Amino acid sequence: MNGDATPLSVVLPVLNEQDNLEPLHARLVDALEPMAREYEVIYVDDGSTDGSWEALRKIAARDRRVRLVRLRRNFGQTPALAAGFAHSRYPILVTLDADLQNDPDDIPRLIERLGDSYDVVSGWRRHRKDPWLTRLLPSHIANFLIRKVSGVPLHDFGCMLKVYRREIIQDLSLYGEMHRFLPVLAHWVGGRVTELEVAHHPRTRGVSKYGLLRTYKVLLDLITLKFIGDFQSRPNYIFGGFGLLSLMLGFLALDVVAYRVFVLRRLEATPMVFLMVIFFLTGVFSLFIGFLAEIVIRGFYDTRRKPAYYVRETVGVDPPD
Repeated sequence: MNGDATPLSVVLPVLNEQDNLEPLHARLVDALEPMAREYEVIYVDDGSTDGSWEALRKIAARDRRVRLVRLRRNFGQTPALAAGFAHSRYPILVTLDADLQNDPDDIPRLIERLGDSYDVVSGWRRHRKDPWLTRLLPSHIANFLIRKVSGVPLHDFGCMLKVYRREIIQDLSLYGEMHRFLPVLAHWVGGRVTELEVAHHPRTRGVSKYGLLRTYKVLLDLITLKFIGDFQSRPNYIFGGFGLLSLMLGFLALDVVAYRVFVLRRLEATPMVFLMVIFFLTGVFSLFIGFLAEIVIRGFYDTRRKPAYYVRETVGVDPPD
């Protein structure tokens, strides 16, 4: 298929953005129509309680390219994205926030950059319009840590404005807060990842869903990401390695205790005896945990995972295969 005519799906998670939806959709249409290609816009209502679903139904009633997915409750941004991807149809996937801070006018530039050379183009909000202490500082710290841990040299992993090829997304699993790590996961499966500067606007309607609480979630997911990247298929490498190290320390402690008993003739209890027991128990338990993790991983690859979201209703979409 000619790259200039490849149809695209725009996926937007929505949570209590009633006042932003009408102007957002108007700007999306203004950005997508001049591209002269087929497209669909998929709004995923992630448990909104402010009338967002009713506003979305009105938009869908007058625009046949709009498709709606309503989740049973608030599952989070990552499951909402996964639901949007599962119900989308086209080879190019575009994601952005529904709060009007991402600019739909940047979508054509991102798709042009995707071209035939990349699988993921990530937006870089170089000049962000957010509070410094509660948003920018935690974001800078998180981006620095993700770059160092993952080896993917992007500046802004948290920007929702991104473009993907479907074949890359289909190879990835989404859960937790993993949506911000999609470029990393894509890179790890051989995807070609780049970034492009995009505009960023201050929020003028609604309430931000982000805060300092999300920072610790990102850090925990980063640790999970590192573990997945290095030890996903062989968890016994880390548990077994730690277990063997503990056993070695246990044997060293045993040598010290034996030397004190048989050479120095000292029979009193010492902290070294306690350390010897702790090291031996830790080593044995770690080895067993590693073996159990291996069994779980093998079973994981042979069974289907529990879904990360549940759909209440849809408008204009067919169930995913």
